[in-house]
Formats: sequence, C-alpha cells, structure tokens
Amino acid sequence: MISRRNILQAASLIPLAAAVSACAVTPGAGLASRRNYTPSGLPLRRVHVSEDRVIRTIAGLRPFRRNGFNVSAERRNDKVIVHNYGHGGGGITLSWGSSHLAMELASKTPHKQCAVLGCGALGLTAARLMQDQGWQVTIYARDLPPHTTSNVAGGQWSATSVFDRPEVSAAFLSQYELAMQHSYRYFQNLVGPRYGVRWISNYHVLPQALNGETLPEQYPYLYPQRIDMARDQHPFDADHVYHYDTMLVEPAIFLPALTEDFHTAGGKIVIREFHSQSELMNLQEPVIINSTGLGAKTLFNDQNMLAIKGQLSFLLPQPEVDYIIVGNNGHYMFPRSDGVLLGGSFDRDIYDTTPDETTRRRIISGHRAFFMRMDDPWSV
Repeated sequence: MISRRNILQAASLIPLAAAVSACAVTPGAGLASRRNYTPSGLPLRRVHVSEDRVIRTIAGLRPFRRNGFNVSAERRNDKVIVHNYGHGGGGITLSWGSSHLAMELASKTPHKQCAVLGCGALGLTAARLMQDQGWQVTIYARDLPPHTTSNVAGGQWSATSVFDRPEVSAAFLSQYELAMQHSYRYFQNLVGPRYGVRWISNYHVLPQALNGETLPEQYPYLYPQRIDMARDQHPFDADHVYHYDTMLVEPAIFLPALTEDFHTAGGKIVIREFHSQSELMNLQEPVIINSTGLGAKTLFNDQNMLAIKGQLSFLLPQPEVDYIIVGNNGHYMFPRSDGVLLGGSFDRDIYDTTPDETTRRRIISGHRAFFMRMDDPWSV
C-alpha cells in the first residue's frame, strides 16, 4: 500500500535523477566553469565553421551618408517632402526612432494622407507610425521584402557605421541619440517570436583596452549588463573582451510582420519606381515620406550619399549558439533562426552586389580560426 511518506520520498529523488540524466546527455558539462556561460546563465557553445556548412552568401549596399542620415522636411510645389533615409549600417536599429522623428515632422502639416517611398525597415516603420496617428498611407516601392536592402541587414540592435565622425554636427549627434532612444523603446515592445526580436549577449572583441570610443561606452544606458571582462571571465582566445546585451532583429521575420500589420491597418502598397522628382509631384498625396535609401542619391541629387558594400555568408543553423561576436579583426557573428550569419566587409563606394569570392573565403577562414580557439567543454 502506497503511503504519503512513500510519495514524498519518491518525489525528493526526482531532482537528483534529473541532474544525473542531464549529465548523461551533456558531455563535458562537468568541466564547464562560469567563463563558459553568459552573464545571464546561457552556455557559450562553439560555432562550427566549415565550407560544407555554408548555405548561402549574399551582398548588399548600405545607404551611407558621410554627414549622417537625413531626417528633414521641405516644401516642393504643393507637396511636403519628409526625408528619412541614409542610415548606413544602422537602418534596422534606427528604423523606429528615425521614423518617429519623420512622423513628428509630417504631423506638423494639416494633412492626414501621405505617400511613403520604400518598403524596407525605414519605409514600413514610417508607414506604421503614420497609421497609428490616423493617417491614410500608401507605400510606393520598386522592391518588397524579401528583396529590399533591409533584408540583407544583420539585425543586431546597435547603430554602427552610420556616419563619418569629422563630417557631423552637434545638432545631428543630438538627433542621432534621440533616434536611438525612441527606437530602443519601440523595439522592446516587439520582443518575441511574432516580430523576430530577442535580447542576446554580445561579446565585443577589441584589439586593445577600452578607450571610450565604443557605442556602449558613449551611450551606456542603451547597452545593459556591460562588463569589461578579464580572460578568466570568457572562453575566447582574446585579451580584450567587452560584454553587453542588445536586441537581435531577424529581418526575414520582422519585415513580413510589419507588412502584415500595415495591410491589417488598411494600408495599400503600389509597385512603382520613380525616376524623377516631377513624377513625385504627380502623386495625389500631399505629404511624401522619402525612405528610398540609396535611391535618394539620384532621385534627390544627394551628393553626400554613397554605397557601402557588405557581404554575408550563412552557415546551417545552430540552435545551441545564442550570443553575438563583434570585433574579431573586423568580423562578426549573429546566430539567427535562418542560419548563423558571418560578416566582415565594409567596402566604400562599391555598387556591385555580386559576392566576392576572396572576401567570402576571408570571412569563413577568419571565423573558423577564432572559434577553433574557443574553449567549449561540451564539444569534447
């Protein structure tokens, strides 16, 4: 006959049994120390980098302005044009914040109908924010996701490669910080599988000790859990490693979700490419939000705009890898559900999106060497 004491005694053994079982299926777990876990307690696993794990290589063109992105308003004939473009490597990061600033400019007009040019991260976030303000919005775009520049972005929340420091004004830096603040808050509301946004540990591998020039040092309130790590606090073969948390945004999930939200709110998308400003003047909408990215170079004769080519290779997904590596001799790794992203190129004034084989081999070999030297007791 089973007594209450028998049940309690059996229950007390369950945690021990579970622990023994866990050890049996996780080789090397007993050899792991605190350096093998993120500050949030997740195991740091090695990325398996090899040619036979590469699933695709792509290249895209970042719309870079030497003096920073352009968020401004101007009147042309009977139209008000609100510019919202030129974010370099920070397009997704700054999307909600920059579009918030553009929305504020548009809201100073008496109108409630607008056209948005472009269907990438900047165009979609601008369109959604205008809808939230009660506007009737039509998006005009040559390309739709997954064929936009935003789809080629890595997705780490960090506004890097946005401007050339000597070229920017104090007024722009205030605008830049404000855009980051707004975007940081907007993205936190979207954390979860619906929009492909999650918090993640970042390990910034630096060539020397911190010198005050990194974004987490300059804007610490946007980068929680900052730790200047000693060698015994991380598993990487590097002397200078700086930890912080950011969000990771997966474009292949984020952009379709925004598109669906836009349609649900009554938005309309028209496939169209504009070749001149005179064509824009024929639109029926009195307010035009220009999120054309690199296209603004020709359409609005922006001589500050140039393309920066970035190339990415993706490995087969590794669900057990859940941290970011940046730095590492210019390389970076983001673990996404559509594959482990490996990057590390920044070629100015290049307008060809054909992947370069020499660059591809350099990125693969650089990551392979880095992760082969990583301490991963679970891989024994």
